[in-house]
Amino acid sequence: METREGLQALTRAIRAEADGKALRKELAKNMRESLKPSAAEAKSAIMGMGSTGPGTSPALRSSIAKKIRPEVKLGGRWTGARIKAFKTKNVRGFPNAPKRTNRPRGWRHLVYGRPDSWVTQHGKSHWFDESMDGAKFRATQAVTEAMSNMADRIAARNRQT
Repeated sequence: METREGLQALTRAIRAEADGKALRKELAKNMRESLKPSAAEAKSAIMGMGSTGPGTSPALRSSIAKKIRPEVKLGGRWTGARIKAFKTKNVRGFPNAPKRTNRPRGWRHLVYGRPDSWVTQHGKSHWFDESMDGAKFRATQAVTEAMSNMADRIAARNRQT
């Protein structure tokens, strides 16, 4: 069975339980916990990006790293678990920093103090993609295990009644 279909079936079973809300919270928490090591790998990958400029504030790499978090949704339009690099809204007017630093083409910006001078800057290409490649199998297994534990718990509860 595909994991997404299994997650949807598990969510329906949890809703049928009397304390379904608490069970959903616990499942989401366990799934987020299982994704934390993969998110840590992505954070260390962006922190490994080189920096040649002066120490300006706020620091771009650490701001991107703070915005990398596991996300779990049970129900609605999208059901699943993923690691997401959220936008960096107030970092040097560069809200798409996670996406642009991951891109091999880099990003263009004006040179400070020269209004007509544009440059292309390159980050660490595929830092997010490469860190997720190695973590995909481990993360999928951990999420599947969290789902299986919850399904076993519900089945055991139904056998007792």
